[in-house]
Amino acid sequence: MSPIGLLLATALSVCVAGALAGIVVPSPRVPALSAWAGSLASVLLLLAGGWILLEGQSFRADLWAIYGWGTLTLSLDRLSAFFLFVAGLVMLAVSIFSAGYLKRYVGRYSLKALNAWYLLLLASVALILVANDVLLFLAAWEAMTILSYLLVNFEHRREESSRAGYLLLAMSEAGFMAGVLALLFLSVHAGSMGFSALRAAGLDLGPLARWTVFLLTFFGFGVKAGLVPLNSWLPRAHPVAPGNISVALSGVIVNLGIYGIARVNLDLLPIASVLPGLIVLLFGTLSALLGVLYANIEHDLKALLAHHTVEQMGIVFIGLGAGIVFVAAGFPVLASVAFLASLYHMANHSFFKGLLFLSAASVDAAVGAKNIDRLGGLIKRMPWTALFFLVGAVALVALPPFNGFVSEWLIIQSLLRSAELSFVGAVAAKIVFILAGAGLALATALALSCFVKAFAMTFLGMGRSEDVRGAREASRTMVVGMGILALLCLLFGVLPTYVIPLLDGAIQPLTGASAVGALVPAFFASNPAHDTVPTGIAEGFPQLGAQIGQSFLPGRGLVVLHPGGTGNPVVFAMSTSYMVLVLVGLLLLTYVLVRVVLTRGRKSTRRRRWDGGVRSLRPEMTYTATGFSNPVKVIFEAVFRPTTVQDTREMAAEHFRSAILRERVTVHVVDRWFVQPVKGAAMRVANRLAAMHHGRINAYAAYVLVAMLLVIAVGFAIETAGGP
Repeated sequence: MSPIGLLLATALSVCVAGALAGIVVPSPRVPALSAWAGSLASVLLLLAGGWILLEGQSFRADLWAIYGWGTLTLSLDRLSAFFLFVAGLVMLAVSIFSAGYLKRYVGRYSLKALNAWYLLLLASVALILVANDVLLFLAAWEAMTILSYLLVNFEHRREESSRAGYLLLAMSEAGFMAGVLALLFLSVHAGSMGFSALRAAGLDLGPLARWTVFLLTFFGFGVKAGLVPLNSWLPRAHPVAPGNISVALSGVIVNLGIYGIARVNLDLLPIASVLPGLIVLLFGTLSALLGVLYANIEHDLKALLAHHTVEQMGIVFIGLGAGIVFVAAGFPVLASVAFLASLYHMANHSFFKGLLFLSAASVDAAVGAKNIDRLGGLIKRMPWTALFFLVGAVALVALPPFNGFVSEWLIIQSLLRSAELSFVGAVAAKIVFILAGAGLALATALALSCFVKAFAMTFLGMGRSEDVRGAREASRTMVVGMGILALLCLLFGVLPTYVIPLLDGAIQPLTGASAVGALVPAFFASNPAHDTVPTGIAEGFPQLGAQIGQSFLPGRGLVVLHPGGTGNPVVFAMSTSYMVLVLVGLLLLTYVLVRVVLTRGRKSTRRRRWDGGVRSLRPEMTYTATGFSNPVKVIFEAVFRPTTVQDTREMAAEHFRSAILRERVTVHVVDRWFVQPVKGAAMRVANRLAAMHHGRINAYAAYVLVAMLLVIAVGFAIETAGGP
């Protein structure tokens, strides 16, 4: 057995063994078992993925043949290896965090069941990414869906958990069936279920068949990725799931939707048209905008983060759509840059959103509340959690030097290169790119506003409930789990020139071109590739400071540079590596100036804070999240369209108004425009079909006969269309 095969087999064995061991281990010891087994399996998986990424090799192994279905096959290329690597990193942090977090469920719910479902979910994720045939891929996908439902519905005695779990299961199964239809269609066309056979047969597929497969897989797998309008399950499932499971959902499971779409439409089927890319761009932009808008008016901390998952997945889809357009238009290098930016942002989202969900879980465990209007002042009682939440928030809103800035910067540069498009109808495509760029800019600005609210109302100011006053910092393992993801947010932000070559290996087979030369020219003169850099660009390297560090650092350099083209000749360059040094230097300089120059020899005195003439400032008199988000509600009221369900006024002495009580309910625009009409149509059809249940045996026999005739007719039509 090869080393990669040994790593994968050991990881899957650890998951199964840990799930079985949890049955006999006493409940108080289950959190430790889950943490150790999950951490070990995660390390093995990220080692397997990292090995493939670094070495550039591929792994393949045949399992066993199933009569009538073919041979089950495992394979790990650099695309699936990157997804596996990211999943391993996230699940490692989650597993360590779980050792302390799961203790809150001892004696309340079955930790034995949670341990088994969690470890088997990790195994199913690995199987999806290493599956090399349709049967194994679909079986692992279905197992992942069922296990996700069980984990979301873990606190089954709560009605909201059951409702959210059933919604997740129903929507996931609908998307799964769409994916099944697409993959079975490809399998029938190829005469085999192996991905290699599907890849070879995809070259002969007609335009109508390509569109069918694209639409089925884009929206089918898009359910798992939280794509609008298929995102209803996300903001409902995350608030009710255990905190560590929310990280698995948002940092790992949603990535599988991206993987399914990319595997089918970028790998198994060659890209032949720009229209699918424009569709992906539009839906990505819509997802980003709607996700961040509803996050702004949300006060449940976990639901707020769930809406931001929709937003961030929309940004990933923007990069994915741009890459599809560039491939179809004949710009493979630009396509590689766009795809690389998209996957880079997907990984970054896994890290900073995982960090934010772990921080929210720590707050929930310490306070017992997720409504930010009931929080406040936690930075004094939970300083590490506050710091890590701030790191995740800064990364999400794309501020340097953290990782979100790098990937969003790359996506924006990809959108700007749409000026190079010159095919028939390129003007319309450029308009779509412009709209996507404007939507991305607006979404980023609104995300900044949202996290100013989230951090300030949660950690700053005064505590607004008794539970806050008794809060304590998270346990050591919980802090370590958050610290791992915070470190990844920093490393993937300050070392992009080392991440880009790893990602380029996963992208290059899809486009046939490398993005490294277009983004990281060989700045270091000591690098052999420096001689291939055009003279005009190389002459500017010293002015950029791009050769700093070449005497002791490996690689090409520490600057990301995008030189543009004939349609857009602007040269874009940035270096978060040097930026972090400048920021640290400025902070130290400021500290020295303040402490040594401005305040030296001065005494500080503490006095009562000014309360505006009030003897004591009460928490309910401070600014609230509702007030902070009200401008967004007013500006985008046409989108939210809130409905007033209660409007009462209390009067004193019949002349003086003492209080106004108003309750307004906002129905999500997706539910209003998509879910409710579909639900209404389905109910009308069901009511009409209900008339068929009248108890007459002869009529029932006729129904069966008509159904059999229809099946025979459809089968005959398909056989006839197939030809000899």
